[in-house]
Amino acid sequence: MRPTVRLLWLALTALVITGLMLPASNGGSAMLALPWTGIALMALADLILSFQARPRLLLEGPRQLFCSESRAYTLWFKRPVPAGLVLRFDWPDGLSGPAELSVDSGSEAVEVEVTGAARGDWAFSDIWMSWPSRFGLFDFVPRAKISETLAVMPDIRPVLNGEIDLAVRTSLMGQKSTFAEGEGSEFHQLREYVPGESLRRIDWKRSARQRRMLSKETRAERNHSVIIALDTGYLMREQISGLPKIDHCTNAGLATAWAAAAGGDQVGLFTYDSRPRIWLPPEPGRRAFPKLRRTLASLAYESRESNHTLALATLKAQLKRRSLVIVFSDFVDTTTAELMVEQAGHMAREHLVIFVALRDPDTDALVRNPVTSIEQAATSVAAADLVRERRIVFERLSRLGVLCLDVEPGRLTPKLVSTYLDLKAREAA
Repeated sequence: MRPTVRLLWLALTALVITGLMLPASNGGSAMLALPWTGIALMALADLILSFQARPRLLLEGPRQLFCSESRAYTLWFKRPVPAGLVLRFDWPDGLSGPAELSVDSGSEAVEVEVTGAARGDWAFSDIWMSWPSRFGLFDFVPRAKISETLAVMPDIRPVLNGEIDLAVRTSLMGQKSTFAEGEGSEFHQLREYVPGESLRRIDWKRSARQRRMLSKETRAERNHSVIIALDTGYLMREQISGLPKIDHCTNAGLATAWAAAAGGDQVGLFTYDSRPRIWLPPEPGRRAFPKLRRTLASLAYESRESNHTLALATLKAQLKRRSLVIVFSDFVDTTTAELMVEQAGHMAREHLVIFVALRDPDTDALVRNPVTSIEQAATSVAAADLVRERRIVFERLSRLGVLCLDVEPGRLTPKLVSTYLDLKAREAA
């Protein structure tokens, strides 16, 4: 409970009246106490008339949500709602929502939209309730603590809604079958020759043995190894489009892992910061995906600087066969990227490497926006230098045989999955 501005004005008025009465009081304190007695009686009456047990709150809604996903939760009031009730929320780092909500008198519930901002288990919120007394002399400000925990998980909505499965089946058996089934290296089946087909498909030995024209169908080889290599250093904690970079990369990595599982490939995981951390050897994707999801959901947000030399050298030693290695990382400038470029080039000699970095839309906007002041000109020049240095790093990686993806967060998952499917169809891995 705290006094309101109205009570402070009343006290100030009483003070002025006391000062005006002081010359006529002749030292009598009874007359001087009259204004203060009146305020005290009014405050006491206000408290008595306004007494009400604070509302109790009950949270209703799912206990899990995905990164960047927004869901509506319902707060039920188990006691009558006082007039003028306002709820103020103290959100933890991993959740976000409205700062405050006004509740109509007599309401039984109110909806709150909650967004997952970072992976982990987060207490819902400490809710500070506030409502005025009957005469408006006091504000009641009790705290309602809800003992509920919400788990924010990596976003696998593209997996759950079937987008990935549809893309993989289309690539392997649909519109792109000329790559996946027609020009692969793995034998699929023999069938009758259809006039107009390429003569290169005819199996002449079997045709002679069967005394009829037979065509040989092949398909893209399966059982490749796909490694998700995730840099968890401090640069990956930077917020872009409402999420840390590492969460955007985690979501894209899981989507690609599911695509690899649907395509019959094996999936492994490697994480590192100042030293190698987690190594999950490649396994068939369907079996490996739950393990990958649990492991990535529990990744901590590290504050260490990444050691690319040690990490990529360790990963290279772990790989016993040619693999597709997808490296999610970031860099500041050409100097900090020097060792990373060198190690990625060494790995690209034996494996197919995709280097994934997130482009900051705000930086691009600073370069494109018109300049109207000296400060904006300095900011625009600095942003342009950063964009130029990133382009230099990507050009160097490309010359070393590394496939680079520099995309905005919203386009990362579809771009990476389509790149994987294209490489698989062409059997580049």
